[in-house]
Amino acid sequence: MALLEVQGLTAGYGIVQVLFGLDFSVDAGEAVVILGANGSGKTTTLRAVSGMIAAGGAVRFDGRSVRGMRPDRLVAAGVSHVPQGRGTISDLTVDENLRAGAYSRRDRGIAADIEHWYSVFPRLGERRDQAAGSMSGGEQQMLAIARAFMSRPRLVLLDEPSLGLAPLVTREVFDRVGDLVRDTGTAVLVVEQNANLALAFASRAYVLEAGRIVNQGSSDELRGDESIRQAYLGS
Repeated sequence: MALLEVQGLTAGYGIVQVLFGLDFSVDAGEAVVILGANGSGKTTTLRAVSGMIAAGGAVRFDGRSVRGMRPDRLVAAGVSHVPQGRGTISDLTVDENLRAGAYSRRDRGIAADIEHWYSVFPRLGERRDQAAGSMSGGEQQMLAIARAFMSRPRLVLLDEPSLGLAPLVTREVFDRVGDLVRDTGTAVLVVEQNANLALAFASRAYVLEAGRIVNQGSSDELRGDESIRQAYLGS
C-alpha cells in the first residue's frame, strides 16, 4: 500500500480551476518528484495535499483519508510541509524555529533532536541564536527542512527547494535531503523546476503541465525520454 495515495485531485482559487484530476502516489521511504514549469500547478498540488486550500478527489495517508484535514492535524498525523519561500519565522532564532517545528510532540527528545540537526547542518549550529530572517537564503532553506523534520514526520512535502538559491547551495540542499531519505526512511514528495537535480535525487517522477499529469515513470525512464530531455533537461 502506498504511504500517500492521491486520486482525482482537483483544486483552484475561486472560480479558477488549477488542477484537473491528478493521480499520484508516494511509497514509504521513497523520494518522488513532480516536475513542471511555472504555472503548471506544482505549488497548488502540495497546498491541496496539505490542506492549505480546498480540494476535491481522494487524498489518503497511510490508508486514512486526510483530504481537507487542517494542516496542524496533518502534521500530528505524520506529514510536514516546507512551503515555497521557505516559511521560516524570520523574527525567531534558529533554535526557536526548530522548537516550533516540534510543537506537536510531547516526548523528551526534542533537545537531542535539535543537536542532531545542528550536526546535519553545521551552519545552523553556528547561528543557533541568530534571527532566521538575517540568514542567507540557503541557510534559511536548511532551517526550513530541519524544522519540518523536527516533528519526526513519515512524509515531507518540499516545495521548490532550489528557488532563489545558487547552484552549489541547491546541490548541497538536495544532497542533504537525499541523505535524510536514506538514513531516516522518511518519504519525500518534492515539486521542482530543476529537472536535472530532481531526477538525480528521486526514484520516480511525474510531469505536470497545465494542471494535468502528462507523463510519469522512473527517473531513469524520464531522463531517457526525448521530449522530457528537450523540455526540461536542456538537451
